[in-house]
Amino acid sequence: MRKAAVYRNGELAGLLEEDDARHYVFRYTDGWWADSSKPAISLTLPKTQQEYRSPYLFPFFFNLLSEGVNRRLQCTQLKIDENDHFGLLLATAQYDTVGAVTVKPLQE
Repeated sequence: MRKAAVYRNGELAGLLEEDDARHYVFRYTDGWWADSSKPAISLTLPKTQQEYRSPYLFPFFFNLLSEGVNRRLQCTQLKIDENDHFGLLLATAQYDTVGAVTVKPLQE
């Protein structure tokens, strides 16, 4: 199982997990969930529920990944399979992403 912390403007908003069967779970932290002034991290993950499950990487997170030549170059340099979307997300979305959300790997 791989896990990541999801930050919005540098503040922890939730956790993203991938289990061994490539199922994904995103869960807002209790503090973020309880604070009505904190926005949802995306329109596709509204704060109408605290936890979301999916058989594929949520489109919001998938869209943080590069495409085309840049993606192939990143995968080659980082030695990551191009189909390992979660691994690529963990390696590339830690610091400089489009928008306010960053994703940082968590060690178990």
